[in-house]
Amino acid sequence: MIKRIKFNTLFVGMLFMFSQTSMANTATEQKITKHINDNLTQSQALLEKTVNINSGTMNFDGVKKVGAIYQAEFDAMGFDTQWVDGSEFNRAGHLVASYGNSGPKILMIGHLDTVFAKDDAFQHYSVVDDTHIAGPGITDMKGGDVIIIAALQALKALDLLDKISIKVVMTGDEESSGRPLSLSKKALVDAAIWADIALGFEDADGDIKTAVVARRGSIGWQLDVVGKPAHSSQIFTDNVGYGAIFETARILNDFREQLAGVGNITFNPGLIAGGTEVEVQPENSIVQGFGKTNVVAKEVTVKGGIRTLTPDELAKAKTVMQEIVADNLLHTSATLTFADGYPPMAPTDKNYALLKMYSDVSESLGYGPVAPVNPRNAGAADISFAADHVDMAIDGLGLMGDGGHTKDEVADMSTFAQNMHKAAILLYRLGEKGAQ
Repeated sequence: MIKRIKFNTLFVGMLFMFSQTSMANTATEQKITKHINDNLTQSQALLEKTVNINSGTMNFDGVKKVGAIYQAEFDAMGFDTQWVDGSEFNRAGHLVASYGNSGPKILMIGHLDTVFAKDDAFQHYSVVDDTHIAGPGITDMKGGDVIIIAALQALKALDLLDKISIKVVMTGDEESSGRPLSLSKKALVDAAIWADIALGFEDADGDIKTAVVARRGSIGWQLDVVGKPAHSSQIFTDNVGYGAIFETARILNDFREQLAGVGNITFNPGLIAGGTEVEVQPENSIVQGFGKTNVVAKEVTVKGGIRTLTPDELAKAKTVMQEIVADNLLHTSATLTFADGYPPMAPTDKNYALLKMYSDVSESLGYGPVAPVNPRNAGAADISFAADHVDMAIDGLGLMGDGGHTKDEVADMSTFAQNMHKAAILLYRLGEKGAQ
């Protein structure tokens, strides 16, 4: 709390003033964009090199290779770098790079892993046309990683990096988090506790005219239902009751009736099995059931997910769901458990103020305004673990494109340099204002 109060009194008021100020594109800022443009070929080569290295989350060697390449770039700029080993949470690990000890403290967030496994057919960087390039993880999010590096390289080369303090965290498990989260997200949370501002370089909804001020959290849930097994001819009797499958149907339908359309809450039962016996293999996300049509079902297991925009929404959803689960049909019982997951990144006035600053940068460069993404169009991301610990945060500053998480992932390379320019100048302006 002391850090937050200090920042608010010394810096937030200035930031709001900055967000309302139309700043011309100065000679220094023109030098920043020129440096980025002059080195764009090298940035694209770095992107191609790392996209061509498979770094599916569970391909630890690949994740480490990509991390080592980016680490060398930070080392060359004089950053203090470290590789955080992930063996304690069954992942490759994370790259952390730090620079400076004055001015606003800014956390820049990327990730090294992709959704594409080592044996996936989609493995290579491929030019589609003059402005589009396909490749696994090119937008989600190796393009964003390279934007972070290029923006910082421009500021360092022009001796403009000393008015801010930077910590970059590139995680190795964004696409499939290691467990426990207290260990797998520790490097990110520790950096956020240190920071005043968090900037995420995901591709968000793929539209360069938008950025993220809020993301819905995402957690898992499991419903286990038990009924009284018997010959099916006795179902609905006082002695046998309704069985596990009818009780499950009641619960899921009540979830839908009471929570569908409430605020930004969505929930999805993605996997179900029931019958006389149910086997759950959580490590493989497999649920198998055995039963017969003439036997009242004894067991049902359902696995699902829930997304909410704020902690209050999540608390409301959990309460309603537990009340539904407790109101059992005759001779049935049920338990509902929730897993750890991504917390919500709630919309705040300060997040909107930071977006306004970013939009002002975009307009001064001639790229037009940047509007907030509808939270329903932005999935969970690492910045959610940071948002509650900083004064302001935005995400979606990376390489834009389409088809993320599919073999149709394609980057719009016309956004590559633009978002480097915007990120670098936002950092520069934050440093300049912080020094006044």
